Amino acid sequence: MIAGISPALPIAAIVLDVVIRVLAVVFVPKNRRPATATAWLLAIFFIPYAGVIAFLLFGSTKLPRRRRKKQQQINRYIMSATEGIDQASETPTWPQWFASLVALNRTLGAMPLLGGNTARLFGDYERSIHEMTAAVRSAETFVHVEFYILSLDSTTAPFFDALEDAVRRGVTVRVLLDHIASLRVRGYRRTLRRLTRMGADWHLLLPVQPWRGRYQRPDLRNHRKVLVVDGRVGFMGSQNMIDRTYDRWTNRRRGLKWKDLMVRLEGPIVAELNTVFLSDWFSETGVLLDREVGRSVEPVGDEDLDCQLVPSGPGFEGENNLRLFNGLIYAAQRRIVLVSPYFVPDDSMLYAVTTAAQRGVQVELFVSEIGDQAVVFHAQRSYYETLLKAGVTIWLYRKPTILHAKHFTIDDDVAVVGSSNLDMRSFTLNLEVSMMVRGREFVNDLRQIEEGYRRASRRLTLDEWEARPLRIAVLDNVARLTAALQ
Repeated sequence: MIAGISPALPIAAIVLDVVIRVLAVVFVPKNRRPATATAWLLAIFFIPYAGVIAFLLFGSTKLPRRRRKKQQQINRYIMSATEGIDQASETPTWPQWFASLVALNRTLGAMPLLGGNTARLFGDYERSIHEMTAAVRSAETFVHVEFYILSLDSTTAPFFDALEDAVRRGVTVRVLLDHIASLRVRGYRRTLRRLTRMGADWHLLLPVQPWRGRYQRPDLRNHRKVLVVDGRVGFMGSQNMIDRTYDRWTNRRRGLKWKDLMVRLEGPIVAELNTVFLSDWFSETGVLLDREVGRSVEPVGDEDLDCQLVPSGPGFEGENNLRLFNGLIYAAQRRIVLVSPYFVPDDSMLYAVTTAAQRGVQVELFVSEIGDQAVVFHAQRSYYETLLKAGVTIWLYRKPTILHAKHFTIDDDVAVVGSSNLDMRSFTLNLEVSMMVRGREFVNDLRQIEEGYRRASRRLTLDEWEARPLRIAVLDNVARLTAALQ
């Protein structure tokens, strides 16, 4: 026996180790995917104490119960507020499967399908900021701003100037920005000071401030990008309000620039988009601005697009976006084009995509040739062999641009755009908002954008992929293991 060490200590350590392992087997698998539960159990069994600490910090994929209750409350309110409003009616031009997916979205996210909308797509980074700035300058009543990353820099300065001018005119400006995501970029304090100085009513989304009693799993984030002006014009999509280099010297050194897609909306769907903002406002402030929930506007223009918003995230019981995406992929008969900067699917989506290709549907996937997040990038690459062997065409958007747009098209009839990546983080951990659109004009517009991606990309072949160095293959497969720890 080592002097000074009680023989009881090693015995206690062994007993504690056994207890940890037994409790892990009992509690970890509860309400988790088998792959996720297995990954957590392996972590706890191999590194018991560190594994338990990591599980306690990151094991829960749900927001605190009080937050989920708020989401349930806002869902019930949306259901009642939208009951009886003019919804899009089924027509002979609808695909046979479309009505069932509309019903699914209504059940999961409470939002109805609305007709009479117009939409314009903006794939140019600076142009989309210019358009959002112009919309703010036209505001008369209110401006609602919600971004995963909101940062004051030389590129976004005109947008902040427009917000300040709106406040001076007596317009109510409400701003939501994700706490951790915005905190990680340069100029966070400067951004908050500017919002305070201009008189905007701003709040942090999902703040991690335990000293103020505000805490949840730190990587549960609000990933939405939303702008609503007067309830008549809305913007949503993949683009954060920050310089396209994300104002990081490492990105500038590598020459990285982001390419995104935003959509400008008019028509009744803007009320739904505003409701998404108001639900997040209620979650963060406890204030329900019920006079603005469910407010609709008359149909506009000649496009007559049918649109339905699908909010998703850990505030909901189910993975709303994943269920919609899988349903659409299985419904496709001719062609699927998927665009996502981070493609790390769960088993259900991987099966849906590969099954579609194997049953003769033309499936294309656009991803970036390089990545900005090493672990996610390598995890994504671990799926390429399975996809290529199933017949999926993979396009690599040429470096140094990061293709950050998030959208896909199904046949010639239906499209989805929004903030959601095709990865397990967006399905489970992030608050996202997606929009399903039925309308050939809109799909045709997206097809033109897809063709632009194709011209700026190179096609990955199975021969090229199988010839990659062994060390890279090992790195990809190891990174894939981390994807299950959600």
